Amino acid sequence: MEAPEGLSARKGSLLEPQAVPGESQPLPANAVQITVVKAQDLKSIRSDTSFTLVRVEYDGVILGDSSTIQVLPNGTASYNFTTSFEYSPDGPNSLVDIAQKPVLLTVIEASQKQKKQKEEKVLPLGQAVVDLLPLLQGQCSFTVLAPLYAVPTSPSESLHPEAKCGLEVAVRTEKPLLSVSQLSNGNFLSITLEAAYSVPDTFVPTGPPQNYMACLQVPAFGEKEVPLLFQNGILKPAGEKESLPRPKKWSLTNIMAPGALNIPNSFIFGGPYEDEDGELNKTEDREFRIQAESMKRIVWDMERRCYLDPAAVLILQKRIAECRYWPVEVCRMPVVSSSKGKTSKADKGDEDQQIFSHGVAYVNMVPLLCPGVQRIRGAFRVFAYQDSEVLEKTKKQQSILRDLRPQVSLTKERPCTPGISSLSRAVPSKAQREEKEKSTKEREFNRRMSCAPKIQLSDTALESENTEKSLSLDGQQYAEAGTFLVMEIKLDKALVPKRLREELTKRVKEMIPPRPPLPPRTEGAKKAVEDYHSQVTSIAVAILSEYHDLFGKQLPDQGAIDHQTLEEQKLKIVREKYLKTTAFETQEQFQAFLSELYVYLVDQMHVALNQLLHEEAASPAPLTRMTAEQLWLFAHEAEVNKDHGLAALYHQQRIAQDKHNTQCWLDYGAFCLLLEDNTKAQECFREALSLDPHHVRSLLLCGIVAVVLQHYEEAEIFFEDACCLEPSNVVAWTLSGLFYELQNNNIQAEMSFREAKKQLQAQLARERSISEGKRGKKHIAAAYVRSASPGPEQLLPEGAPDGSASRLPEALEEPALACPAPEEEAPASEAVPEGQGVGNKKPSLGLMKAHFLAGPPPISGHSQPSCTIFMKAVEFLMKFKAIQFVHMALAHELLAGSSCAYYLALARTCLLKEDLSKCEECLCEAVRIDFMNPDVWALKGHLCYLKRDFAGAKECYERTISFVVDAADMHFVYLRLGSVYLEEKEYGKAKQTYLQACKSSPSCLTWLGVGIACYRLEEMGEAEDALSEANALNNRNAEVWAYLSLICLHGGRQLEAEQCYKYAVKLGLGPTALLQELRAAQQRCGFGNPAL
Repeated sequence: MEAPEGLSARKGSLLEPQAVPGESQPLPANAVQITVVKAQDLKSIRSDTSFTLVRVEYDGVILGDSSTIQVLPNGTASYNFTTSFEYSPDGPNSLVDIAQKPVLLTVIEASQKQKKQKEEKVLPLGQAVVDLLPLLQGQCSFTVLAPLYAVPTSPSESLHPEAKCGLEVAVRTEKPLLSVSQLSNGNFLSITLEAAYSVPDTFVPTGPPQNYMACLQVPAFGEKEVPLLFQNGILKPAGEKESLPRPKKWSLTNIMAPGALNIPNSFIFGGPYEDEDGELNKTEDREFRIQAESMKRIVWDMERRCYLDPAAVLILQKRIAECRYWPVEVCRMPVVSSSKGKTSKADKGDEDQQIFSHGVAYVNMVPLLCPGVQRIRGAFRVFAYQDSEVLEKTKKQQSILRDLRPQVSLTKERPCTPGISSLSRAVPSKAQREEKEKSTKEREFNRRMSCAPKIQLSDTALESENTEKSLSLDGQQYAEAGTFLVMEIKLDKALVPKRLREELTKRVKEMIPPRPPLPPRTEGAKKAVEDYHSQVTSIAVAILSEYHDLFGKQLPDQGAIDHQTLEEQKLKIVREKYLKTTAFETQEQFQAFLSELYVYLVDQMHVALNQLLHEEAASPAPLTRMTAEQLWLFAHEAEVNKDHGLAALYHQQRIAQDKHNTQCWLDYGAFCLLLEDNTKAQECFREALSLDPHHVRSLLLCGIVAVVLQHYEEAEIFFEDACCLEPSNVVAWTLSGLFYELQNNNIQAEMSFREAKKQLQAQLARERSISEGKRGKKHIAAAYVRSASPGPEQLLPEGAPDGSASRLPEALEEPALACPAPEEEAPASEAVPEGQGVGNKKPSLGLMKAHFLAGPPPISGHSQPSCTIFMKAVEFLMKFKAIQFVHMALAHELLAGSSCAYYLALARTCLLKEDLSKCEECLCEAVRIDFMNPDVWALKGHLCYLKRDFAGAKECYERTISFVVDAADMHFVYLRLGSVYLEEKEYGKAKQTYLQACKSSPSCLTWLGVGIACYRLEEMGEAEDALSEANALNNRNAEVWAYLSLICLHGGRQLEAEQCYKYAVKLGLGPTALLQELRAAQQRCGFGNPAL
């Protein structure tokens, strides 16, 4: 298509098409070819557009103009214009340039030349950009429809930010820019500088224009570093905050269409301050951040990208590990207006040295060395730039901005008038070319002179020193104003790859194969009993049939008596009902079992015969097995009383009842850890993990015991898998950090602790919102509750001791927890029966059904640990007796400041290790910090009790009970206080104290205490009932049998007294005061001892 008359301009005209290589011409090996195929919907920008051409620019250089093409009525213009530029790895248009500099396309409207005009009238319609990043991602060619943004015809014109038309552009190269090795082992780094907030008051929008800049250097090709410069920050006055999300911008200066500055599909989304990686991300900084974002600020919203070759990736990792901090320099420089005419050489020399408000932000890059981390974003404080401080923190010996100031100081204030004036620089005039050549020569001369040796005069040195001081004072204003940068650093691939969850699960399965699925059980205890019933019935029918044959009455033929089948049914009951599959250790155990089995079989035989003869069914046999909660309590009692053999027996019995209960294995493993039997503890924890490979606490405990056994590689896999399975688990991240700290991997440790703190803050925020919601509901119904509910005194049962009324509101009201427990699966040993602890009604002493509390009551408001990640970890570790990790966590807690919770936890560890003097010191500090804490007084009472200071123990225990809120281990407070009362012959108080223990967590020892107190009070009936309860819970306690023998002696029951005495001696009642008392009673009564 021919151009209209007047547009076929003379040589050198702007509209003269340049000669470009065609599609058929061979493409140079190091060339990037750009083809502008066509434009679409040009009429949407300006409806009267007739002829247009397209100009292609790259890195400020015009690559060519297309022919002038007529726009079709549908707004399409087919240019089919091809041009190219050459790239070089080291020279101009390097891979760094291709990564961050797009191709700029300008659509220009061309109109016919008027008679009085010397040149054709041209007007830019719109601009588009094409990102060349796909060429660095392995592609040799791609086609895009680049959005075309309208150019305003005047500065006051407001345009729609969205593009309504586009340019179809094809880009290709002869071969990939990166080899397969460079692509797989290299990386892409993108840095987004969002804004600087809380800027100094000296930064004012009025006055001489300023160029606000920031810069940092990164390795790109081996040790060669490239500067990433952010220029032309916009100083905005106080007002509304920046909108979110908002687009990131190119670092281009020759853009006339504002919309073309936006990088396609790249936005700033912001996020909660607590989730950021930098500074000022704590709760106390929130208000300052909110205020600063609406005050005066400098906004860039600019992204710079850089390709890192494999060698540069390794150097980046090494420098981060060595220095941790990366310097980001900031400054402002006056913009020299081009309308002021030529400046003298002296002025130019001054311009090169003028860097005002020189500051630096230290960006902690350590998170990028953590596995899987690709991005850090946050706020970083700006400080005055001081060479010594920068060298100390970053090992950088020179300022980047000072090195770049000759290049940066040439920045001129460009005219903003759109149209021809914006395009006139494309074809520079002779005067402009001369000016450019002259300035280039001057810069080269100044550079050479600066490198030549100089004679330093005293005046010059003094002046230089004063200049440095003034610059330092100039930069000090950042610290005074509290200036901070918000920026994002992002990698295409993590510097340290993270193991996938599938890989971790596979490694765990290799170490601990999961148990095969259990076959469906067709038989069980119930089935075994039913089979026994049917066999007994069959035998009975056979006997009756034989009997009737003798006497002439026939029954249906049921077969002959099969003694072998009956024996098989008995064996099934032994296996299924009593879980007996191994040999007995002693003959006494065997005889006792045979007695119990005989009684049971006879009872069940009667049941079967009664069913056969259609008589009333016999009452079911009483249950003889303990629950898992009861067994845990008994094991815990034996453990505290140092009866480790009995504790192990209870744990093993608990596992025997339910081998597939994960918590039973964990509790037994914790007990083994306490005894330092680490190998057996490892077996228990691994057994639990084999039952449930996704159980986080089992993984953590396997990791802990692996550390104790110095299997560090296995421990790392366990901790990493736990964090991967439950990323919100505070304890998992904290223990992982402690492990890495033990390995001297400070970077991983720091990041694990940081993640734990973030998860704890999120958890507390959730709990706070839930608590506030519940409080709101309570306030709504408060009036109705007050009017309808009786007072606390009316709710109390008869005979309640003093002080009960003051406790009742605490039980009825739900306390607002200051430090909620982590949301994790509650073990069986922590279940609390509903309604436990409300009221003090005296229980009957008959053989009542016991309600068991299998663990300590909820932590009181006073005794709640500090809300830190380390105290959360201590709480978990103390529960499972992992003392080594407890001391590591407490060391971190001490760095943050000692607290009552810290000293309390340390005292508990000392008590476990029987270091009583150290425990006493810790408790003294805990009492000094919080003398209202019931847990402190309870532990102090235990300490006095172990030291046999019963008066001191009694005082501490009584103080503990008098608090409104219970301590965590009230069970042992009641047990030991009751024993002190018995020692001091205060039998009435002992009885009431033991009864309190029986209400919350009954055991053999609690009922034994009640029985002893009642016996001493000569309440023989109640004493026998209490001792019967104790005997039902544990029939192997020699002391229970001894007191039962005394009661039988007192009642004149000779046979029972003798039988109880036999059991007492058989179970190990040694030469104690009780045995002497028993024998004295036997002497008085004349019976009860077969030896008499």
